[in-house]
Amino acid sequence: MLIRVGHEFSLTFLEPTAIALMLFLHPSRAATVIKPERFRTNPELPIAEYLDIYGNHCGRVLAPSGRVVFSNDAIVSDSGEPDLQVWDAEQHKVEDLPDDTLLYLLASRYCEVDSELKDIAGSLFNQWSPGWTRVVAICDFVHRHIRFDYMQARANRTALEAYREGTGVCRDYMHLAITFCRNMNIPARYCTGYLGDIGVPLVPPMDFSAWFEVYLGGRWHQFDARNNMPRIGRVLMARGRDAADVALTTTFGVNQLDYFNVWAYQVSNEEQRSEGNG
Repeated sequence: MLIRVGHEFSLTFLEPTAIALMLFLHPSRAATVIKPERFRTNPELPIAEYLDIYGNHCGRVLAPSGRVVFSNDAIVSDSGEPDLQVWDAEQHKVEDLPDDTLLYLLASRYCEVDSELKDIAGSLFNQWSPGWTRVVAICDFVHRHIRFDYMQARANRTALEAYREGTGVCRDYMHLAITFCRNMNIPARYCTGYLGDIGVPLVPPMDFSAWFEVYLGGRWHQFDARNNMPRIGRVLMARGRDAADVALTTTFGVNQLDYFNVWAYQVSNEEQRSEGNG
């Protein structure tokens, strides 16, 4: 299966402003890229690219005052299969976990592992068998507990606040599920990227999506407490402890968002060849 992914949005700046960007495909996707990314700015600006401490592909740019358009477009191949379900994936004892997973057991900006959620997690999920079944139980609870409301989006809502308020958007579902997993000694990390409507009813308008990964049975697995069902065609852009680590743009000055467009949809081999010859 081929999936076209990309975005275009415009910001207006009052004065020259430094920006950190995380608008590229994740390096782990490199082998699946069929049509290379075409990241552009208008006006054309020099971009310094680098990898951050989590292995995400990032960029730095100095935007001039006025309007700047950021865009990217690529075609990737995908298995076309829903998220893998591994019901016998075991939960590791903490002392047996790889060193690089331990970070994802700790508290982070939006995931207060050391809060009252610790006792709440124990009361809710100790009854479930460790491993895959317990993570599914966590996703089921979070999916029921939070009511999706885009109008209630708030950039600084934490997992504990999402639990108390019972409302939020994709990131709030993931933060609460991640925090519960960490409180049950399951390493969990936040992911952001593209997720189209392949295999499900049309869900306009398109936006960047969030999901999370847990470490079970010797590898990382994808879960999604908001949609709470296996999905096709997740295209990863960035991973981190929580949303603070994977902000798609971080601007060090005043700006205004003018418009925003994201796409992720299946294309045929013929369409891909036609674009390649265009």
